[in-house]
Order: sequence, then C-alpha cells, then structure tokens
Amino acid sequence: MPVEHTYTLGLAKVFLFFFIMLGPLKVLGPYVAITHAIPDAERRGIPWKVTLIATIAVLVGGYVGARLMRNWDITPGVMEFAGAIVFFLVALRMVLAQYAEPLAASPAPVPATPVMRLVFPVVVTPYGVATVITLMVMSADGSRMVGILAMVLLVMVLNLLTMLFAHAIMRWITPLPLQVLGAVLGILQVALALQIMVGLVQGAGLARVV
Repeated sequence: MPVEHTYTLGLAKVFLFFFIMLGPLKVLGPYVAITHAIPDAERRGIPWKVTLIATIAVLVGGYVGARLMRNWDITPGVMEFAGAIVFFLVALRMVLAQYAEPLAASPAPVPATPVMRLVFPVVVTPYGVATVITLMVMSADGSRMVGILAMVLLVMVLNLLTMLFAHAIMRWITPLPLQVLGAVLGILQVALALQIMVGLVQGAGLARVV
C-alpha cells in the first residue's frame, strides 16, 4: 500500500509564495511605468503576450530544473533543507530590498520590447523559478504536482487581470498601500521559512517540507 506523504506547505501556503515571488504586487508599478506612453490600442495586447510567455517560461524552467535535480540523486532530507533555505533567503532579500539605497545610474542597456521588459525580470524572477523547481522536486505524487501547477496558473491569471486594469487601479490608489502589503507578506514569508527550518531540525530531517 503506497505511503501517503504529509506536506508542511499546503497549497494555500504555496499560493502565498508564488503570489509574493511571481504575483501582481510587483507587476503593477512596472507595468504602468513601462506602458504609460504606449497608445491604448497597442497596449491592449501586451498583458496577454506577457502572461503567455511568462507562464511558458516558468513551467518549462520548473520542469527542466526539477528533472536535473532529481538526476543528481540528492537525498530528500538535503533537498528539503535546501528548499527551506531558498525560501528564507528569498523572503529576507525581498524584505531588505525596501530599505536599500538607490543604485547609481548605469549605462542604459540595449532597449528591449515592452513585453520582454515585463516578462524578464518583472514577472519571471530567478527566485520565483527556483521556488517552482524546489516545490516540483519535493512533490511525491501526481496530485501534488497538479496542485502546484494550478497555483502557478492562478497567479499568472491574477497577473493578467492586474495588467489589464493596471492604469485604472493606479488612478484610484497610491503605491504606499501596495508597498505596505508587500512588506507584510514578505515578513510572513520569512517567518514561514524559519518555521519550516525549525521543523526540519526538530524532526531530524524526516518530516516533509512541502
């Protein structure tokens, strides 16, 4: 009879991770800034293109990365603790980034299309893809994998809706509430990652992380 795995991170917590790392809070401001001078007729297709490319990139990157990590024969305990460290460092980076000093202006890079400027690195972040890879590697059954993919798609749909209505949203609210919400969610993610690591230490690496 197959052993049923217990996951410390339920799908609601998985959604929270994806919402913070790949979600609409960090898309809203850059989308408005990048597309404010683009005519409405041309701008309408951008959210759909960004969402399609970003979704494919995240899913393909997650699948390829997960396959490679499984081929390296990393033990489950090590993979679990590595995942907890990734979650913690990503959360800490996002919280501390709000207090970082602005960087000096650097030479302008070769201009990219608005779509690609939004896909990389606004929607598809390296740490977001790393989180998808980690969660996919630690999935012990098909239903869990389907649940994780569903959470990715749900966040991408939220990104699409955010971009479609971004200019209207920014006319009604200021960036401050979004920054405060992002800070609160980031701190919650730090605490959750620490809780995972403490649970691993207490369970001597035998408990499932995700």
